[in-house]
Amino acid sequence: MANIERTRLREAATSLLTIPEPRAVQGVSRRAPSPPRSRPVALPEPGSLWRAPLYSEELGLDLAASRERDLFLWFLASLLFGQRISETIARNTFHSFVRHGLTSPQKILAAGWDYLVNPVMREGGYVRYDESKSHKILSACRMLLDLYGGSLSRLHQVARDSSDLEARLLDFYGVGPVTVNIFLRELRPYWTKANPAPLPLVRRLARRLGIDLDSHDRKSVTFTRLEAGLVRLRSLARDAPPWGGGSRTGKRAPDRVK
Repeated sequence: MANIERTRLREAATSLLTIPEPRAVQGVSRRAPSPPRSRPVALPEPGSLWRAPLYSEELGLDLAASRERDLFLWFLASLLFGQRISETIARNTFHSFVRHGLTSPQKILAAGWDYLVNPVMREGGYVRYDESKSHKILSACRMLLDLYGGSLSRLHQVARDSSDLEARLLDFYGVGPVTVNIFLRELRPYWTKANPAPLPLVRRLARRLGIDLDSHDRKSVTFTRLEAGLVRLRSLARDAPPWGGGSRTGKRAPDRVK
């Protein structure tokens, strides 16, 4: 039965991760265009979804240790990845911040907007949104210092419950529901009030793979790894940003999700 289930899941995943070959450009050749073909993307074994690395782990962060430095850098990463931009560019820009020693809200504010735009953002390739994203990051750092003394642990401590925690994060300029989900979903096992619902796209993909998310403990590290694995499958299937959407363009505008 286990082999049958693995085969079924693999077939379902393969159907999701089929990328059409590009069509011939009209006018370039007189030959009739070939019908669209599909080429499957190489897939991990379905069981490996439960062992998928967390995105925070890939960035060298240990959220279980609850160190303020790692919590802030994860918040910064969530801001960068929340934009509708490629995973590679967002990751490179995160590492650019770290390389330049910008690992706290105080250091980022001291660096200033010009320095964030160039060299930090430019070195990471974050060119399309470099100026606006730099403003949003600076605004978030100021608010974090003004309201919570620069401590994300303090933000979690003063929140009344899960809903209030999410509402406080949404109050940051440039932070929308998807960015909040990015930040909180890998903190579920470690923050008592962090318990965001899986994104709709994650639920849809899980259903198509025959995985019942509601039958598993959402606060467990295992569930968080499964969720990260599903997001990666979605990225492969659509060649989309890895996080499931983009960030807000204004104070109250929602994130955009494909």
